[in-house]
Amino acid sequence: MAELGAKMSFCTVTVAGHSIYPPNPISIPDRSSHRKQTISILQKCKHLNQILSIHAKIIRNGHEHDPFIVFELIRLSSSKFNSIDYAFKVFHRTHNQNVYLYTSLIDGFVFSGSYVNAIRLYCQMISKSIMPDNYVITSVLKACGSLLALREGREVHGQVLKLGLSSKRSIRLKLMEFYCNCGEFKYAIQVFDEMPDCDVVASTVVITCYFDHGLVERAIDLFDRVKTKDTVCWTAMIDGLVRNGEMSRALDVFREMQRENVRPNEVTIVCVLSACSQMGALELGRWVHSYVGKYRIELNHFVGGALINMYSRCGDIDEAQRVFELMKERNVITYNSIIAGLALHGRSIEAIEMFRQMLRRGLKLSSVTFVGVLNACSHGGLLDLGFEIFHSMAKDHGIEPQIEHYGCIVDLLGRVGRPEEAYNFITSMKIAPDHIMLGALLSACKIHGNLELGEKIAKTLLDCGKADSGTYTLLSNVYALSGKWEEAAQMRAKMKEAGIRKEPGCSSIEVNNEIHEFMLGDIRHPQREEIYRKLQELNKILKSSQQGYYSPATETVLHDIEDKDKEWALAIHSERLAICYGLISTKPSTTIRVVKNLRVCNDCHSMIKLIAKLTNRKIVVRDRNRFHHFENGTCSCGDYW
Repeated sequence: MAELGAKMSFCTVTVAGHSIYPPNPISIPDRSSHRKQTISILQKCKHLNQILSIHAKIIRNGHEHDPFIVFELIRLSSSKFNSIDYAFKVFHRTHNQNVYLYTSLIDGFVFSGSYVNAIRLYCQMISKSIMPDNYVITSVLKACGSLLALREGREVHGQVLKLGLSSKRSIRLKLMEFYCNCGEFKYAIQVFDEMPDCDVVASTVVITCYFDHGLVERAIDLFDRVKTKDTVCWTAMIDGLVRNGEMSRALDVFREMQRENVRPNEVTIVCVLSACSQMGALELGRWVHSYVGKYRIELNHFVGGALINMYSRCGDIDEAQRVFELMKERNVITYNSIIAGLALHGRSIEAIEMFRQMLRRGLKLSSVTFVGVLNACSHGGLLDLGFEIFHSMAKDHGIEPQIEHYGCIVDLLGRVGRPEEAYNFITSMKIAPDHIMLGALLSACKIHGNLELGEKIAKTLLDCGKADSGTYTLLSNVYALSGKWEEAAQMRAKMKEAGIRKEPGCSSIEVNNEIHEFMLGDIRHPQREEIYRKLQELNKILKSSQQGYYSPATETVLHDIEDKDKEWALAIHSERLAICYGLISTKPSTTIRVVKNLRVCNDCHSMIKLIAKLTNRKIVVRDRNRFHHFENGTCSCGDYW
């Protein structure tokens, strides 16, 4: 950026001269019928080859320097057909370049992400004493903001003041956005304070920028001070909260938006569906779906994909498939969404069939497609097919495997009980493993009792500084399972010394459109007495059953404590509390859906199967890895997870 600044200093240039052409030359009466006809033909072009043919005729007819025609040629080539090189050649062949031709090419550079070139071209324009107007200034400020070119942007701001353009609303908005992007909120607020009171667009710009920098509370404070909010402002607020992980607050804002009778648009719908997906708020997601139908919002790739993702992640894969079938047009993104959803629910064969359907349709597969189908192979234990698809990536589709794809194979080998092969696979990879991949293998070592390899992997993570709470916890658990209580305690002590906190287990359940969250042994819920009464009732019934339903797997409690204490430690896991709340607060036969942030332990998995059978309920649990559909004493994962 220093090099860029050294090459471009605007402030010493005296701006003079004035273009004779208006901001929108096509809108004024045009004396040349040929010019009108040529511009009309250009605007009807569907691809660049048509532009090339018409340009050749323009040159033959001697109109290649007509500024109105050149303006349209540059605008269409750079922005509509994304051929910035061709637009650049047209520009440089033109005599008497003016501010509007410069603006069209600078816009093209910004559109194509060539921000440095956009700033350089603006600098060239200034050096030729061509006076900038508000259109070109907003364009170059966007380039400066995208490139975080603070020095260059501030020099443009100086020119704005000298030219008396600071009263232009479009420039003020772009200046605010520029300063916010660069993290200079002091200057952004100074510009904001000069705007008319309650300017909702200006407020929305600042709110969005606050969220971009993770300043959630500042964004909320400003949002609360906006008196009249439009759909875009509400949507920016919801989107910002979702992007910052504040799903519950995002849904609260959406409900407030409904109370204020502000109609959401397509973008709002997608943002809310994203929050529903991550919160497991199925009922609210269904309401949003009904809203889409009621107001006839098009079920395009954007909305349809969001609905598929929401239903998949909220536990209703059947409805996700119905949405997929209803969509008139399906692209790669749509297929990727349904494949990922099917894999998440353990419906591996159906996911692979969708993958094969893509191949038959001749769709261009993406890197995301292969992550989805390899996950399906992993969740289904389809080892040979997984390797076949993995090797086809580069060989048949020209897609080099990335860390995510290697991770799927490592996970697959670990799940089928081949941790040693998974380790050998890692050592033969073209790229270095990340902590997620090594953590998955460490988890497999714990499940399959491979202490020696588990210690080796954990040491690798610790030595390279990539160990997180999961690494320490897993290694502690590996030691505990082997009866090495002292080593397990040492691991927990090291974790404490390093200032690393174990992620607490948390489960949530949606009842009557409200999300209820539970932690391990939680006593915060208003109905805690009824919840624990139901929990004790279930424990008593299952343990005393003549059929010998349930015996607590106390060996999974990895602390050196008495068995009675271990039983209670298992009984108060967060997912059990959430399920008990679902049992006491919903009608009989209602499906109970729970979302957990960690993996479901073996004991809870066994008990939930029995609870589902005893209560004649379907219980759906989404944990960190996948969905479990418990029904009639069985689980959809086939006890393979």
